[in-house]
Amino acid sequence: MTYNQNSMRKANIVAEIAEKVDISQKDIKEVIEAFFLEVGNSLAKGNRIELRGFGVFKPILRKEKIGRNPKTGEVITIPKKIALVFKPGKELKKKVEDGSV
Repeated sequence: MTYNQNSMRKANIVAEIAEKVDISQKDIKEVIEAFFLEVGNSLAKGNRIELRGFGVFKPILRKEKIGRNPKTGEVITIPKKIALVFKPGKELKKKVEDGSV
């Protein structure tokens, strides 16, 4: 398997799905945008999103910590914040590792 660093945008995903199913690109785009909106709203509320076979998205609270400014060496406090994490599911992980399509 070769590692490809190309990126795929929403328009590319819409076009790929449109080739596989008998639905217009306009309708597919609306569904994808509604999906993203719902996932974003749910994560903003602190909910965990589990997509079986794909993975889990969840917000986590990172505690306040002490760090250093790399230029000056000055000790600084890094404030607590909410971060998003993604853990791939077994099927997705295997597909990426094997390079299977």
